[in-house]
Order: sequence, then structure tokens, then C-alpha cells
Amino acid sequence: MSADLSLLQQRHSVPSRQLGEPAPDEASLQALLEAAIRVPDHGKLVPFRLIRMQGDAKLHFGEQLAAIAIHNNPEMSEAKLEKERLRYTFAPLVMVVVACLHADSKVPAIEQKLCAGNVAYSILLGAYALGYGAQWLTGWAAYDDEVAAMLGLAEHEHVIGFVHLGTPQFEVPDRDRPMLAELLSTWAP
Repeated sequence: MSADLSLLQQRHSVPSRQLGEPAPDEASLQALLEAAIRVPDHGKLVPFRLIRMQGDAKLHFGEQLAAIAIHNNPEMSEAKLEKERLRYTFAPLVMVVVACLHADSKVPAIEQKLCAGNVAYSILLGAYALGYGAQWLTGWAAYDDEVAAMLGLAEHEHVIGFVHLGTPQFEVPDRDRPMLAELLSTWAP
């Protein structure tokens, strides 16, 4: 059997600081996101949603992050504060992938979170397939209650990641990858 696995074999993250314009156009983004939500979903719960951040919204988000950061750590250096302000401004598009957990479901929460994580990874794969670059980031903002409130998340929702999308501005070398032989075992009774 001959199958083309090059998408999986070559995909790599592009650091968000190295992503610039253009982002996927509206038609490409729509197709990318429609493909990305076709993930394994035990119980057909659709335990995820997406929030799009572009343009001035990213600047405003960064300003609010900086305000939260300085409130949480008044001793924060100006350099670190500036990093918080600018963190989401490099890539032209940021998709926030949100897990929407159904507590009343028989499907364990971990499976629901993995479903949402598959959406984030599918966005990475799809972006690469379309010729764009992407990076899935979390950081403290993904786990902060004030940030969750700022994003309008309900109590049962959690940020899975911020997927930064754009066009690579530099050639990004692939990183060293693990050797399959060191990870694979065979179970036998």
C-alpha cells in the first residue's frame, strides 16, 4: 500500500513571533475550521467551540493580559509586562480553542478535553496543508480565571489553547524528533 503521509511527517510549528501576514483568507479559514471540527467525539457532545481574535482585538486582549499580569505580580519587570502586551500581536490571526465540558455526560471529562485538543491539532495540520504556519500555545492565560471571564467563558469551559496562524516569515528548521523504537512496545499476556 502506498499512502502519502508527508503532511504528518513534515508538519512542524512555526513560532508565533515568526508568523506574519497574510492569514488565511475568509474562504480558506472557513474551510480549515470546518475540516478541523471533524474530530473523534464520543457521545457526539461537540465539547468545544472557537473564538477568533484578529486586528485590534488582539491588541486589546494583550493590554488586558498585561493589566491582569501586573495585578497578579506587582513586581513584574517592564520587559515582562511588554511581553504580555505583545504576546498575541505577531500572528495575524489567533484562534482560541475552548473545551466545553458536559458534566452530566457519561463521557469522561478527559475524553471531552482530548476532543477539543484534537480540534486544535487539526487546525495546525490544516494550516500546514494550506501553506500557512501555526503554533499552539497555552501559557498562564489559558488557565487564568480572569482571562476566562474576559473571553466570556462559562464555568464549564476551559481554554485548550491559543492557535496562532499566519504566513511564516522565515524558514523554520524542524526540531529533533523522538525515535519510534524508543517509544513503541508490544504488550503480550
